[in-house]
Amino acid sequence: MIKVSETAKKKVVELMQDEGYNTATDYVRVGVKSGGCSGLSYDLNFDKQQQDGDKMFEDNGVKIIVDKKSFLYLIGTTLEYSGGLNGTGFVFNNPNANRTCGCGESFSL
Repeated sequence: MIKVSETAKKKVVELMQDEGYNTATDYVRVGVKSGGCSGLSYDLNFDKQQQDGDKMFEDNGVKIIVDKKSFLYLIGTTLEYSGGLNGTGFVFNNPNANRTCGCGESFSL
């Protein structure tokens, strides 16, 4: 399961609407890809349809889809949004990450 904080939900709804997505029917696609200073990095996009093998969750009114491979790295993660002095953007609080980089966009297990 992937959770969505209230601040992340507000920003997701705003961005999805700005980009022409419908929060009632469309998805936030969260994934993991190779790269970043710690070895793996997070990927977040909007999508109108699920692919074969995707896992789907809904938390706090946000529909999230994750591909099967990425799901193993993201179990228990909470998607948050930070608008503070240290930078603005989505933050992944991932209990599976052993090490994260300073910018918070990459991690290793």
